[in-house]
Amino acid sequence: MLQPPHSSLPVAAVPAQRVPARDRDQDAPWHTEAVCRRDEAGLFFAPSKEPTAARLSREEAAKRVCARCPVMVECREHALLQPEPYGVWGGLTAAERRVVLARRRRREMELTKTAGAAGRIAQAG
Repeated sequence: MLQPPHSSLPVAAVPAQRVPARDRDQDAPWHTEAVCRRDEAGLFFAPSKEPTAARLSREEAAKRVCARCPVMVECREHALLQPEPYGVWGGLTAAERRVVLARRRRREMELTKTAGAAGRIAQAG
């Protein structure tokens, strides 16, 4: 999601078509093709003191928008690399992004341990 939560735009009526990354204009930033640029920004960011049922419903609606976005993967990676602490980005909530980041860190630690062990075995052999 690229807009601040206070802006309001009309909802897009026609779903965007997925365009492979290799077919996009490589000079344009990825976010220029984001479907959320045409949707209601409030859909992607929680209002203060939002009830749980309303939050879950809003997040599912935001994820449906993300699912039809041609730059969902780029958006998700942006949110994971920043890391974005609020809102739905790339089809993931902030809590889901924290889980993905924790899994990535764990996987990197395991790969580092495996590579270190392989290096010690090679030196000993």
